[in-house]
Amino acid sequence: MNLNQRASGVLLHITSLPGPHGIGDLGPSALHFVDWLETAGQRVWQLLPTTPIGPGDSPYQSVSAFAGSPLMVALEPLVEAGWLPQPQPPQFPAHQVNFAQVVPWRMQQLRAAAAGFFTKATEAQRQQYAAWAQSQASWLDDYSLFMALESAHGGKCWWDWAPELRSRKKAALTKARKEHADEIAFWCFVQWQFDVQLAAVKAYANGKGIAIMGDLPIFIAHHSADCWAAPEFYELDANFQPTVVAGVPPDAMSADGQRWGNPLYRWDKMAKDGFAWWTARVRRALAQADVFRIDHFRGFAGYYEIPASCPTAQEGQWVPGPGKALFDAIAKELGPLPIVAEDLGLITPDVIELRDGCGFPGMKILQFGFGAEGDHEFLPHNYARETIVYTGTHDNDTVKGWWNAASPREREYAACYLACGAHDVHWAMIRAAANSVSNLAVFPLQDILGLDSAHRMNTPGTLGSNWGWRFTWDMVGAEPGRVLGLITAASGRGPFSLLKLPV
Repeated sequence: MNLNQRASGVLLHITSLPGPHGIGDLGPSALHFVDWLETAGQRVWQLLPTTPIGPGDSPYQSVSAFAGSPLMVALEPLVEAGWLPQPQPPQFPAHQVNFAQVVPWRMQQLRAAAAGFFTKATEAQRQQYAAWAQSQASWLDDYSLFMALESAHGGKCWWDWAPELRSRKKAALTKARKEHADEIAFWCFVQWQFDVQLAAVKAYANGKGIAIMGDLPIFIAHHSADCWAAPEFYELDANFQPTVVAGVPPDAMSADGQRWGNPLYRWDKMAKDGFAWWTARVRRALAQADVFRIDHFRGFAGYYEIPASCPTAQEGQWVPGPGKALFDAIAKELGPLPIVAEDLGLITPDVIELRDGCGFPGMKILQFGFGAEGDHEFLPHNYARETIVYTGTHDNDTVKGWWNAASPREREYAACYLACGAHDVHWAMIRAAANSVSNLAVFPLQDILGLDSAHRMNTPGTLGSNWGWRFTWDMVGAEPGRVLGLITAASGRGPFSLLKLPV
């Protein structure tokens, strides 16, 4: 995808798609959504991370930086292949993912499908599977063994496993691969199907002129195959516990700051092999998407280091990141990098220098523009072309929710600037973003549908009801796509023919 092309798109995570199996996946609804994007003149579908979910059901705390989420593997193709009997799902909620109910049921279906594959697969199918597994061995071997060992240890974290496995003694790993061969094969099968299905959705979208935008978290989880496979790349002590962790310092939004808890990279160690792990990670990302956003981009210029012993982020210090050397090393191997820099938060001159030096566009959030005066950087008349404008992201409230919770001063300013009221603020904000000079404008589906706070995807710093929002097609109807198409065409971001002007 050319990030200098004027276009627009929609932010919707795979798991938010409709479907009968409790959570959105890479099945028929994904293809139907691509069709809807096409009719609405959109050229980008932005996703959240497609890696397995972690604590709090978050896709940003995954057990692997390379693997795909088993929950996104659609069941319909497995039935069509003859590996899985037609599922009989319980009555899952239509508008919210019940992870406690969905996860065990979906995993049961995947295990049945894997058993069917290994029993019934044709020779051609087995060869396809084997060739794929060989091509992905650099990360798949460690990931599949990690998942098998996690199960064998009753779900315990890897630093609490048997000492010889925790420390990756060669003989112990060889023995484990033999003992857990069936479980390893299951996890490999699931990843194969994830890759096959995501590739099919991407090809379908690309065939209609729609690019897929992925999302790459900057940090990895402590309990992950990545950390277990190469602990020397992380700031860990002799017992494999982090000495310092990631987060952000206190600010006006949080008196304690945010203590994310991710282990921090030993950039000096990673630099010694030319940042090979990062290059492999970006190569994998570009195989799955046409362009991707890097979360918390400022951490590559400088990151906030919190002592692991500190329960909050009140204690900590800024430490220099790897800077441009990292991206130069990746680009040397992979060529030009279609990356969007998530440059929100405390942005200092070194972050801007790194972003611009790499040639990456940054982000603008329209909701943030009404708390100050007319020179605010998030107001559309102050944008530069080399930016991506959003009405809001997955971490923001919906536009309607923002309006309802905004201060009187913010609402009055927004009403004046956007020429809107409570009934049409979502369309007014979408129109303002679309009419800006930013090369790309992206709108969460919730804003296109005019939904309130009950439909937001995530509230940072909270646990319990995040990441589970879903829509149903009866919530959409014909009007939102029609109006979005008109705005897109009129602002030069999509086919002008959508306006259907008289000759």
